[in-house]
Amino acid sequence: MSSADLALQETLELLEWPRLCENLSQFASTSQGHRECKTLPLPKDLVNSRRRLAETLEIRSLDEFIEGGLNFQGVHDLQTILMRCIKGGVLSGEELLKVAETLSTARRLRRQIDEPQLRPVISSLLIDLATLPDLEKLLKFGLEEGGRVADRASEKLREMRRNWQGMRVERRDLLQELLRRRGSILQDTAIADRNGRPVLALKAGAIDQLPGIVHGSSASGNTVFLEPQIVISLGNRIVAIESEILAEELRLLTAWSNTVAEHFDSLEHLGHVMLQLDLALARARFGVWLGGVPPILYEESEAPFILKDLRHPLLVCQQLRNQGKVVVPVSIEVASHLRVVAITGPNTGGKTVTLKSIGLAVLMARAGLLLPCVDTPSLPWCSQVLADIGDEQSLQQNLSTFSSHITRIGRILQAIEDTPGPSLVLLDEVGAGTDPSEGTALAMALLRTLADRARLTISTTHLGGLKSLKYSDSRFENASVAFDSETIQPTYHLQWGIPGRSNALEIARRLGLDSVVVDNAQELIGPQGLDDVNNVIKGLEEQRKRQQTAAEDAVALLARTELLHEEMLLQWQKQCKQSAEVKEFGRKEVERTIRKGQKEVRSLIRRLRTANADGETARCVGQQLRRMELDYQPEPSRKKHQNWLPKVGDRVRLLALAKAGDVLAISEDGSQLTVLCGVFRSTVGLGDVESLDGRKPSIGETVVKVQSRRSLDTKTSMRTDRNTVDVRGLRVHEAEVVIEEYLRLVVGPLWVIHGIGTGKLKRGLRKWLQTVPNVERVTDADQSDGGPGCSVIWLQEFY
Repeated sequence: MSSADLALQETLELLEWPRLCENLSQFASTSQGHRECKTLPLPKDLVNSRRRLAETLEIRSLDEFIEGGLNFQGVHDLQTILMRCIKGGVLSGEELLKVAETLSTARRLRRQIDEPQLRPVISSLLIDLATLPDLEKLLKFGLEEGGRVADRASEKLREMRRNWQGMRVERRDLLQELLRRRGSILQDTAIADRNGRPVLALKAGAIDQLPGIVHGSSASGNTVFLEPQIVISLGNRIVAIESEILAEELRLLTAWSNTVAEHFDSLEHLGHVMLQLDLALARARFGVWLGGVPPILYEESEAPFILKDLRHPLLVCQQLRNQGKVVVPVSIEVASHLRVVAITGPNTGGKTVTLKSIGLAVLMARAGLLLPCVDTPSLPWCSQVLADIGDEQSLQQNLSTFSSHITRIGRILQAIEDTPGPSLVLLDEVGAGTDPSEGTALAMALLRTLADRARLTISTTHLGGLKSLKYSDSRFENASVAFDSETIQPTYHLQWGIPGRSNALEIARRLGLDSVVVDNAQELIGPQGLDDVNNVIKGLEEQRKRQQTAAEDAVALLARTELLHEEMLLQWQKQCKQSAEVKEFGRKEVERTIRKGQKEVRSLIRRLRTANADGETARCVGQQLRRMELDYQPEPSRKKHQNWLPKVGDRVRLLALAKAGDVLAISEDGSQLTVLCGVFRSTVGLGDVESLDGRKPSIGETVVKVQSRRSLDTKTSMRTDRNTVDVRGLRVHEAEVVIEEYLRLVVGPLWVIHGIGTGKLKRGLRKWLQTVPNVERVTDADQSDGGPGCSVIWLQEFY
């Protein structure tokens, strides 16, 4: 094993990557997926890492959309079965049924998953997938549930089994008859079985009374088990036909196994595709369970590390499974120019947990897993993660603590040199285990070397000399784990830009150590030096706390401002709604008054038909009421749209479904949109959508130009029920009221049927129509439409 491989294997063990894979495997749906998750391989390049992450996200959205989620029940591990087939072996009925069930499940999953436009990455896995429906049909036709070869598999097998069953029934009937006739010499009335042959329990003294073959006796010797002579030949024929049945079943199983072997490549590819889909689903469900979010992987090694509120994934698993304590998150933000971060602080403060959290996060992002962070984590793709964490002291190998660290660091340096690409190096207690001055010098030289070779090195230390590297090299940064000196407990929060203070003497004093010892230790350290450094660090910590408090106050003020803004906006919307309701109430009140007046006029007209009242007065009243209706009719409200139009790729909200979707295409005139909402694609009008923030699309006024070659003569105009009014039997002033109502509503010519009679009604109407301003002319209708008994009124607007 090379140095790089050995260093990587040690790193995975130190970061407890196998434990993470074990948790992941519990979300696999198939046995092969469970096995593969335990040894989850890491992609060798950025392209494959991004592909795995895309598979995870696509199958997660599909799994959440389908009720009950994706179901892989019926997918079996075919690797062993296919290898035996290709070597000429014969499969059992159960194994052949596993092949058929896997083909059926794969076909169902392909129908659910295959959607290239919506899920391009996982759909590409299904391009060359062959589900072999003919092979599935052949196996399911020839095999029954449980793997037994069905009678319908061949005519010969059906006939042999029918004969075999008939012989067994005949033998049973013969034995039942013997039981009835010779019951006195039998110990039992049941038919037993010895070596596959039916026997009767015969009394030992009556063995000469019933001929046959003895197959055994009881322990006491009082009972012998005898196969009667009358069924021996029939039993021999049954055994012979059973052998023929087994031979025919073997022939069928051999033929089917050969057919499976012929499709070895297709079935092997199908098993690989099902495994990849199962792994993607396991990664998605594991990420959802952790509350993970997808990271952004950058190709450039200069990209920053941004992990906000990162939680150690194994601690999160422990919390979720055992209802443990809430995991304290840490936030990591390493600028692109930084190469080394030195984390200082007291023991049990969370330094090592922070190292492992960062290392696991980088490995998880590389494997296509979701990270237990908030917001959108981003980091460069690292070709390898190398770690030296913990104590590997070995008595067998004669290695001290210091020696074990140096040996492992040597392998790390060799791995960085042998493997190209950006590397993440994690060092725990660098320079520890030897003389502090020599250890500090060695640690400083090592970190400077790693700053030249690795993308990022994160080291924990108690050596004070490493804290000053930041001020001489811009590639270095300090961080510390916070510690509450009042409670003598770590807070597990990571503070950036501030080195950790030494709290050993203070902790010792608060824990009750003899004050003489603590004071002597303080004198040995000296007031000049450590105290000055600690005072500077303490001042920085207090300044940071003040800044943090001010930032929190600003956030709270912003939240209250936003809340006030929302309240004012709701109040304004409420007032607008109330104003609209008042206007609507007034409009309805006016309409009610107008309808009441019209009702009175209609009542007056009905009375005029029977009484000698003044009809001209009624007509004037009707005209006055119609003018009132026009005066009180409110102007149509025009909604002001903001200048917003959707574009291809935008997310919009479908008003009819109240759901969001993506715009796939827009018609040439811009009036129709093709929107993908979930797995449904629909075409809707521009006015049926709005932006996610509530903006309406600005719809331009549509100008319709109509070119008409029709003339206005009666031969080319069409008469319908809507533009025809019959006033026969009415007086002139009554007919005027009716015709005036039609003239207000009709578009185009109006046919008035008045009949011929004495001509008084016709003359009176034409005389009145000459005074109507919008009437262009009045003519007699065509002979087919009534001739002189019908007049056609042509309006000016019709031209």
